[in-house]
Amino acid sequence: MIDHTHDPAAKSWVPGADAHADFPVQNLPLGVFSPAGEGPRIGTAIGNYCLDLTGLAPMLPLAVREALTLPVLNPLFALPGDARLALRHALFALLTDEAHQSAVEPHLYLADACTLHLPFHIGDYTDFYVGIHHATNIGSLFRPDNPLLPNYKHVPIGYHGRVSSVRLSGTPLVRPKGQIKGPNDPAPRYAPTQRLDFELEMGVWIAGRNALGETQPIAQAWNRIGGLCLLNDWSARDVQAWEYQPLGPFLAKNFLTSVSPWVVTAEALAPFRVAQPARPEGDPEPLAYLDDPVDRQSGALAIALEVRLASRAMREAGQEGMLLSKGQATSMYWTLAQMVTHHASNGCNLAPGDLLGTGTISGPASGSEGSLMEITRNGKQPVALPTGERRAFLEDGDAITLIARAERQGFRSIGFGSCTGVVEPAL
Repeated sequence: MIDHTHDPAAKSWVPGADAHADFPVQNLPLGVFSPAGEGPRIGTAIGNYCLDLTGLAPMLPLAVREALTLPVLNPLFALPGDARLALRHALFALLTDEAHQSAVEPHLYLADACTLHLPFHIGDYTDFYVGIHHATNIGSLFRPDNPLLPNYKHVPIGYHGRVSSVRLSGTPLVRPKGQIKGPNDPAPRYAPTQRLDFELEMGVWIAGRNALGETQPIAQAWNRIGGLCLLNDWSARDVQAWEYQPLGPFLAKNFLTSVSPWVVTAEALAPFRVAQPARPEGDPEPLAYLDDPVDRQSGALAIALEVRLASRAMREAGQEGMLLSKGQATSMYWTLAQMVTHHASNGCNLAPGDLLGTGTISGPASGSEGSLMEITRNGKQPVALPTGERRAFLEDGDAITLIARAERQGFRSIGFGSCTGVVEPAL
């Protein structure tokens, strides 16, 4: 799966692309953008530019040309993986060979002058819970002697989320209202959440489809992973605490889910596939349908993750966001392939553009927690900001930024861009 497009020495003629932290020519993520005053079209990010693939279609492989005519990625990700690989090879050739510069350059637009859009028409959204350190941290707050529920190490747990409120990075977060009942309150009340939180996740975009009733063998599950993005599963913890029994998350999580705009493709991530960490001694082995030797050897991803918080006062003072968390995607207990396979194991039909969230990715060490609820121990240990402010949970005006970069020795690192959101007062 690793080929010439991953060569760390490869150079592009696009100005600044070789030095770009996220989008060198080794990346070539896919998305949907609009140049100023024009309509949306499919593109790729290269350095500080968006390349119009719809306009460039006559120079691209015949197999993908029709799929590039619509301003969503669903038709492209409905094609066999070989077609998207051919597209990647063609783009790499066009952007590295100066002989093509004059023909390609008219299709480049400065990214700062473009508007980005949701890359897919999302049919369904499922959020998993595969970050075992997050599950342990949260469980220990309420069940210190038994933080993990009995099924956690046997089954990739997930729940179906709300598609209509999945929005692009940068969409403001209006503080949600809901029913809240504290442990000493005589009755619930309807009020704005006071325990607003972020959750650091990766989003998985599905490629291809399986028919209703058809399962997805784990050995072929990576064929169904079109690419990844960053995902913030914003959560109202006080609403969640009252409503989640007995059916799980509902209004505490469906008011906004933020995703980053660029899809870093499975093909681009090939060099960053690494061994899934071995399960601790004594843990149950996965059931046969969730077990595959190749997935054990290369089912995890070497992706570094960060979360930064900037209050309104920090931004007004010109201060950068404060680092809240720094960890690795290898901290997931279940792999992406296991997520996909389990989702379809009952015959559930997955379609191009369906979105899977990994669940919050926290690491084992202090400073690698993927939510404020963990960092502050459910608000009992507030974080001190550079301005002297303190945060137990998010306040109005706070900006959260998620950052991810795939890094592995011997390869050019590639990034995901960022996933941001600013909290606005309740309506």
